[in-house]
Amino acid sequence: MRSASGQRLEMLQRDLTGTRKLLETVILPVFGTFDGLFLEYEMMSLSGVRLYGDIFHPKLRTVFEEEHFVTHAEKITRDRFAFERARARSVATLGLIYFPYSRDELEKKAEFCQRNLYELVGRVGHVSGMGLSRLPVYEREVLRMALFHRDCFQIADVKEWLQLQHEASRSVLRALEAKAFIEPWGGGAKRCHAFRITEKAVHLLNGK
Repeated sequence: MRSASGQRLEMLQRDLTGTRKLLETVILPVFGTFDGLFLEYEMMSLSGVRLYGDIFHPKLRTVFEEEHFVTHAEKITRDRFAFERARARSVATLGLIYFPYSRDELEKKAEFCQRNLYELVGRVGHVSGMGLSRLPVYEREVLRMALFHRDCFQIADVKEWLQLQHEASRSVLRALEAKAFIEPWGGGAKRCHAFRITEKAVHLLNGK
């Protein structure tokens, strides 16, 4: 708020309950930080009207929105409906990704919402220069797929993802483990049954 002025400052001073819900439920669990994010991000529409996105992630070039059914659907007028469609087109014209969540999803399907964001990061993170492109293709693919299995994954999963034999898949896992992008999970002291992605890998995807 210290750096904001004019209409953006007014937007930041409003009730941001929906934005807080989006930050707490999806953004923070996935990225682990609020660093680099812009709230009430100001944009210019195709018609010259100023638009504001709830949360903007510059490295992903993505505008995240929380949309309540009552204000964005149930009580919406035809003019407002047309404005919302034009708003989405304006965001696309700026070369940004429009990524909306409904309030009901955030309240009832938090893990599903997080998986959606993991998928977005996995698909476009390397395009945005967020770190994946620095890795060999097999290692990159394992991390991308591991985002869907944040709890844990096994070598059988890696063999299926990469279409490689056991030893080749294990070699990829060893390389990722040596770089501290994955870690053993479960099993005994001598035998690992599964792996999980580390916070270091998540930070790599987030450009940290």
